[in-house]
Amino acid sequence: MSDLPRKAVTRTAKLAALPLGFAGRATWGLGKRIGGKSAELVARELQQRTAEQLFKTLGQLKGGAMKLGQALSVFESALPEEVAGPYRAALTKLQEAAPPMPAATVHGVLAERLGPKWRESFLEFEDKPAAAASIGQVHRAVWHDGREVAVKVQYPGAGEALLSDLTQLSRFARLLGPLLPGMDVKPLITELRDRVAEELDYGLEAEAQRRHADEFADDPDVVVPAVVHQSEQILVTEWLDGVPLSEVIADGTPEQRDRAGQLLARFLFSGPGRTGLLHADPHPGNFRLLPAPGAAPGQGSGDAGEGDGAGDAASWRLGVLDFGTVDRLPGGLPETIGVCLRTTLAGEAERVYDLLCAENFVKKSVALDPEEVLAYLLPIIEPARTDVFTFSRGWMRTQAARLADPRSPAHQLGKQLNLPPSYLLIHRVTLSTIGVLCQLGARVRLRDELEEWLPGFAAPDAPEE
Repeated sequence: MSDLPRKAVTRTAKLAALPLGFAGRATWGLGKRIGGKSAELVARELQQRTAEQLFKTLGQLKGGAMKLGQALSVFESALPEEVAGPYRAALTKLQEAAPPMPAATVHGVLAERLGPKWRESFLEFEDKPAAAASIGQVHRAVWHDGREVAVKVQYPGAGEALLSDLTQLSRFARLLGPLLPGMDVKPLITELRDRVAEELDYGLEAEAQRRHADEFADDPDVVVPAVVHQSEQILVTEWLDGVPLSEVIADGTPEQRDRAGQLLARFLFSGPGRTGLLHADPHPGNFRLLPAPGAAPGQGSGDAGEGDGAGDAASWRLGVLDFGTVDRLPGGLPETIGVCLRTTLAGEAERVYDLLCAENFVKKSVALDPEEVLAYLLPIIEPARTDVFTFSRGWMRTQAARLADPRSPAHQLGKQLNLPPSYLLIHRVTLSTIGVLCQLGARVRLRDELEEWLPGFAAPDAPEE
């Protein structure tokens, strides 16, 4: 048995202590304001103390607690620097690792799913996990045919723990408001909970990964490891070396950051049209930056521009892992998104408003001023306005503050908009990817990627005379 179900009482107690701590800090904050501290300064201190407790607790647990921690970690860029700075290392740790499952438990799962002679499937098998995530951990091994492989082993009882954690976390989601201004955490938790069954099914994950591996097999920019073997609770794929994106965020060169950002944007917008699937778990632990074949990991120079003297940087590739959560989009990304972006940039307020109404972003019971809607959207889509945009934590914080301030017209208008269910996952993945781009501080030619891959974004050809 895994430690997950056996320690259910301990897990519940740790999660239950979170809202008590949040409430205590709220009382502490009230006392500080009465004592003369400004509301803004007290709010910053509350954020800092909330972040400290939240990530300390989530970092100790697997299951839904870690899943939420990984999802929240990509929004670190939206936090004030004095809050985000001290916890950046803790967030990175959440993205890359978790307490390991005992070797005896791993061997038990392998024996149950691959048979008592499971060791014959491998020439080598490392008991120490190479990585751990919310529902399983990865071991490096050598398959019986000599290929280096990654063996993902699901924690026994992972489904039970995942559902239990997310159910409990949803009960006090509103208390996380001070941590991430402008973001409602409850829909995020609900959506994570709704997809538990899919994520636990390694058969579905293998199918999604095979489709991506086949499509990107000869791609010069994106690498997806092939699936070697799959059975219940076990997924074996080719091993993928490279620099984890979390390391690029922490210590990468400007060239690495720009190239990683460019390829991340390219994968986000090209994937659905090429595979009919949207990779829906874009936290840095799921990406690697790979040097060109034969190049040393430290090589690479130039900037985000490609074909403009970027040198070796243009040959770096993006490795993509973990296809346990995907959105199925048989027709690719909806064309409405591209048309709406293009017409917003063109300042066509009435047409943008009509499109939002048609897709139920504006409910029939709500009437808004099209010009005010345009003013709300333009700052958000600023990265698509210029040839090259520099994503930064400062820009992310500015947007978060604009949308979170109750006195802001953007905040008031945002409360009246609706997010249709069919766009929920697309919206979260896009926001998460932007969060990672801001963590990278990457210079990205986003407009180029939108024009090539996003249906409806490129201006329609003029009719021939």
